[in-house]
Amino acid sequence: MPLDPMTLALLVLLTGVLCATVVCVVALCRAHRTDTVAVVRALADLVATFLRYRRKKP
Repeated sequence: MPLDPMTLALLVLLTGVLCATVVCVVALCRAHRTDTVAVVRALADLVATFLRYRRKKP
């Protein structure tokens, strides 16, 4: 049974959100307690970079 494009897009989106969540949680767990603020700021910068990259595509 082949997947229709909408289901496939939703599956890809959910997988991306899950992967991003895992990366964020692992980064926070591995950071030293005093570096947590720096890690959170770096993750915010990473999201901003991805959003800028996404907006450049037509």
